[in-house]
Amino acid sequence: MSERVLRLAIPAGSLQEATVALFRRAGYNLSPERRSYYLSVDDPELACTLIRAQEIPRYVQDGLMDAGLTGKDWILENDAAVVEVAELAYAKVTRRPVRWVLAVPEGSAIRSVGDLEGKRIATEIVNITKRYLEERGVKANVEFSWGATEAKPPELADAIVDVTETGSSLRANGLRVIETLLESTPRLIASHAAWDDPWKKRKIEDLALMLNGALAADGKVGLMMNVRRADLNGVIAILPALKNPTISSLADDAWVAINTVVEESVVREIVPRLKQAGAQGIVEYPLNKIIE
Repeated sequence: MSERVLRLAIPAGSLQEATVALFRRAGYNLSPERRSYYLSVDDPELACTLIRAQEIPRYVQDGLMDAGLTGKDWILENDAAVVEVAELAYAKVTRRPVRWVLAVPEGSAIRSVGDLEGKRIATEIVNITKRYLEERGVKANVEFSWGATEAKPPELADAIVDVTETGSSLRANGLRVIETLLESTPRLIASHAAWDDPWKKRKIEDLALMLNGALAADGKVGLMMNVRRADLNGVIAILPALKNPTISSLADDAWVAINTVVEESVVREIVPRLKQAGAQGIVEYPLNKIIE
């Protein structure tokens, strides 16, 4: 066991599975321990604890955790004084940011924020919602919701502020979106004390580098091929490269090797064209990380 350990908070709940998968792609083998809030990890310098994303900013701010992954929304809700090290664009279903939206029943007479004067609003982000209303001069009763928020209108609330990634749950519950309060993505955050510690800062920066590298490789593959020099310009014109492809000389001066990175979705379209343009020995291979 290393004498130096970084205490890292991993979000429990909806982001847990996606976060564990991201860490594994980044090279950290996280495994939940049975009936435990701790995660085993194949890095003796990491101690990972499962904590609700809503609570992570406060625990990191207070130095109970050195670093953690949580949403920008929960940093704002807690008004947490933390270091935002990196934005990590991943979510439960898609890579799009989640949205906190103001929604009402389809048949509601409420059409704008101004119509919420004196109304009851249920939400998990009470502080953000109150600030949003205050900025618009609207006074309403904002109540904390312990869950199943979309089921509360119209009997228990006139409106809700709820999080959505695809909007499917809101539509299924007959709700109509009026406005978006904010968009949020996960962030790697650190306490100021940990950021001031050279060893911990370096460990957190290394972690951010590997996590972002795994995200950068998502949906991309590598392509290798051999091409006659006479056909090189025609082949390069077909490649939608991440950056300029790497071109290497071969033993036969009449040939070169090309190595490049492309979106996986275009491979089926460009490989036949590459073949027609003179590329040979085309190999597609998966990517775990792309480090810029």
